[in-house]
Amino acid sequence: MTLSFADWLIIVAYFVVSAAIGLYYTGRAGRSLADYFLSGRSLPWWLAGTSMVATTFAADTPLVVTGLVVKYGVAGNWLWWNMALSGLLTVFFFARLWRRAGVLTDVEFVELRYGGRPAAFLRGARALYLALPINLIIMGWVTKAMADILQITLGISGWRVAALLFLITAVYSILAGLWGVIVTDFFQFIVAMGGSIVLAVLAVNRVGGLDRLAELASARYGGHQAALGILPPLHGGWLPLSSLLVFLAVQWWASWYPGAEPGGGGYVAQRIMSTRDERHGLLATLWFNIAHYALRPWPWILVGLFAAVTYPDLTAAGSDPGHGYARAMVDLLPSPLRGLLLAAFAAAYMSTISTHLNWGTSYFVNDFWLRFVRRGAGSKEQVLVSRIATAVLMVLALVVMRFLGSIEAGWRILLGIGAGTGLVLILRWYWWRINAWSELVAMGASCVVSIVVWRWGHLAADDPLALVITVAATTIAWIAATLITRPETPETLDRFYARARPGGPGWRAVATRLGFGADPIPGGALSWVTWVAGWVAVYSALFGIGQLLVGTAGVALAFGALAAAAFALIARNLRRDATFQSSAVDTPATTP
Repeated sequence: MTLSFADWLIIVAYFVVSAAIGLYYTGRAGRSLADYFLSGRSLPWWLAGTSMVATTFAADTPLVVTGLVVKYGVAGNWLWWNMALSGLLTVFFFARLWRRAGVLTDVEFVELRYGGRPAAFLRGARALYLALPINLIIMGWVTKAMADILQITLGISGWRVAALLFLITAVYSILAGLWGVIVTDFFQFIVAMGGSIVLAVLAVNRVGGLDRLAELASARYGGHQAALGILPPLHGGWLPLSSLLVFLAVQWWASWYPGAEPGGGGYVAQRIMSTRDERHGLLATLWFNIAHYALRPWPWILVGLFAAVTYPDLTAAGSDPGHGYARAMVDLLPSPLRGLLLAAFAAAYMSTISTHLNWGTSYFVNDFWLRFVRRGAGSKEQVLVSRIATAVLMVLALVVMRFLGSIEAGWRILLGIGAGTGLVLILRWYWWRINAWSELVAMGASCVVSIVVWRWGHLAADDPLALVITVAATTIAWIAATLITRPETPETLDRFYARARPGGPGWRAVATRLGFGADPIPGGALSWVTWVAGWVAVYSALFGIGQLLVGTAGVALAFGALAAAAFALIARNLRRDATFQSSAVDTPATTP
């Protein structure tokens, strides 16, 4: 692929606008640590939610979706579609609690919920674990994807250009903090999504329209259901229906994965805590799940189907099916759309990297440096250390990038070591008996069991049997640890409950002791109805759009009507929720 002057003009314009936005917010980010890492807790829901969507749209995402579609058909996406159940649980059960907690990071929450040395150790260990190995793995595979795209499309050394993009992103992340990250995310998401839609339209037109694409895909996969079916076939294939049921019954609540943490966490929690109030936090997370699962995937899926019917060699031994997306870019794009798509991938890459630099640094500075090394640092010193730490994290990420074998390798590592930890992250909010040892044992057991299953059980990380074994062993281990260790002190439990007010039967004794009586969970019993309505709405919208594109109009209309009814029920329940309507009061930032 060669670039014309018009292509370069679009690329340069993109970088100029991104840099200008990032630098504009430099002064605002330097006011305090809360401004640097939480945008002063003043974001509206639409901006915070769009930033979540932009962060999960990385350079690797279209390649991963394309690879799944090429190998397994549309239904292969259930590997990540199942996580919508967890994401919507965060919306209606945890978003308000995160905003109430008033912490700077989700790791700081540990010492609000627990007390003593075990809590301090857990906070420090989890901060370093997330800031370094986990964060570096994610940035490594995202950068490898960007390097692959540049190598295929331009025939140049992708690593060098990707490293340059990384450096540019790091500069505005260091200077502007989350203010710069959030606003550039909004701009970058528009560019990235626009480019994806353009490529999908070109791919469909090349094969002769949507009906022709569906016909060719059905022939390629051996049937319409195998190619375009919402559900995988009952038997056989990579994801038989029996395995899908395991994912839907277990994975969404039992596995920790960045961006889909049970109970919330990571950069999702960071965006929630950056919003103006509880109401904005909930709406931001709801918008994220709608856009992430229902609206965004179909342009990538269409290109994946195009790649599957156009490049039969993608499934040959030694080939990477995900590269079909980049090959489509080379074959389909005229100037100046080449520049637009490359700018779109740069935007997707930079929005993810900027978040992970800021997010990882927040753990290192707030939960390690200021907690264990320099507790009395002033505001200016805190921001200075944050900027230095971001630069150090950038250098470490560049080193890790060169050693990560493949995108899939990084994904498998995270999927495996997070299995089994999800339930304790959910219950710590709603059951007083969970303690710091519960989380420590869950983290350790999940890692050890995963390695045993991979090494000696010879099971892949995405094998349903591996998931079940890891979840079962980890759950037994952390429940046993919970019951044989001492509960948190009444003072610790009272402090947490008075701040977060999670409610429910798991806290009844504490709530009664504090004078709250039979405190309900946020939203009361309607939260369960709203959660079910949420995943009905998201999945119906997802499948309805799919049927509109490559299915039948009647089925699309039925799914659309179901989605509309579910969204109407959500709106009705939120209007009836007095705590949601009256939560427009900022929660003060305090450190336990």
